[in-house]
Amino acid sequence: MEILILAGVVLFIIFATVKFKMHPIFSLTLAALTTGFLLGLSPKDIMTTIGDGFGKTLSGIGLVIAFGTVIGIYLEKTGSTKVLANTVLKFVGLKRSPLAMNLAGYIISIPVFCDSGFIILSSLNKAISKKTGIPVLVFAISLATGLYAAHVFVPPTPGPLAAAAILGADLGMVLVLGLAVSIPVSLAGYFWASFIGKSLKQDSKEEIKVSEIKDETHSIKPIQAFLPLLAPICLIAMKSVVNYPTFPLGKEILFEVFDFLGNPIIALLIGVFFAFFLSRKIAKEQKEGWVTEAFKQAGLIVLITGAGGAFGAILRTIDIASIIDLESSSGIGGLLISFTIAMVLKTAQGSSTVAIITTSAIIAPLLETFGLFSISDKALAVLAIGAGAMTVSHINDSYFWVVSQFSNMNVKTALKGHTLGTLVQGTVGILMILLLYQFL
Repeated sequence: MEILILAGVVLFIIFATVKFKMHPIFSLTLAALTTGFLLGLSPKDIMTTIGDGFGKTLSGIGLVIAFGTVIGIYLEKTGSTKVLANTVLKFVGLKRSPLAMNLAGYIISIPVFCDSGFIILSSLNKAISKKTGIPVLVFAISLATGLYAAHVFVPPTPGPLAAAAILGADLGMVLVLGLAVSIPVSLAGYFWASFIGKSLKQDSKEEIKVSEIKDETHSIKPIQAFLPLLAPICLIAMKSVVNYPTFPLGKEILFEVFDFLGNPIIALLIGVFFAFFLSRKIAKEQKEGWVTEAFKQAGLIVLITGAGGAFGAILRTIDIASIIDLESSSGIGGLLISFTIAMVLKTAQGSSTVAIITTSAIIAPLLETFGLFSISDKALAVLAIGAGAMTVSHINDSYFWVVSQFSNMNVKTALKGHTLGTLVQGTVGILMILLLYQFL
């Protein structure tokens, strides 16, 4: 009966999102309430469990999501995203410009939502295509897949942050292993773009114009554009290093410093101040609404994440492991199950973030049953869910339409180029995760 209830509420989340266009905050909250009543919990226990799940999930990542969104907005509004893209292009070279766009997209998508990143950088695709003679759709798919790789694997992107909070994974380990997995996944998108892009043709309809962002890039140096990204990433990674069981830097002053500065809240706050520095030459009245805009975006993600945590708390009252015979399941089996559930949810309802949060809530009570005990195991579980949540992006995904419309692709072309590309990326992602599991 409990498994039927679980299957029913998951189907409800998909149906409510797809058929009735219900916002995930409502569908996840209703799923939590319905599950609680069907399991026989008292109204008081249901509300206590939902409140605890919501609060505990957000206690560690609410500010992290907010600060990460502020960094993304400032990189976008100051034109620093184009500085990053042009820097990568100069480093990689014009002959390998599709690779440069792929890597630029990968870097930019760490703090900037992939939809926004694609819209901002799509104007570069046409310009570089004219210079090199390489078909513009090679650039479009290469950029789209690069943006998508970081979106599901690398904090402070909201999806991995939420999954780490719900599964109790160490954020620094998720970051380190997320980088190790996402770079090959990004490159897989580049190779796919190089293979398929030359056989695709743009639609004949008029291309959508990208609104121009005020160009302030002349005053921004590459190191200044990279610092809001690199500083938090390095600090969070160093916290994991100093807290490694062997304590490589001891437990003295260096340990205390990096343990404090590497706290995700402090690390992202430092990144925010570097981001503020980017706008120092922009008029106050022009930038006064940027933080508010960032917090509006962050608030939506925070609420969805909290609702997912509440749903997960209700699910933890079910002893799923004793109901399903999972005793023979290995860690690899658990990772594959995590990947598959996220893949089904992503394909069914379109949102990677919703797929990640819902799958994390389902998988959290099963981690010990799967034998995923260690810090690295939990981080890999987060990444397995992320890999599933990128497989595949198609017509029910807003990102699919951003890529297709801003690249002048009809639906058939976008399915062949972009959607199959995300299938390749998801497959490479789970294979990389399984490989890492064998060595960690």
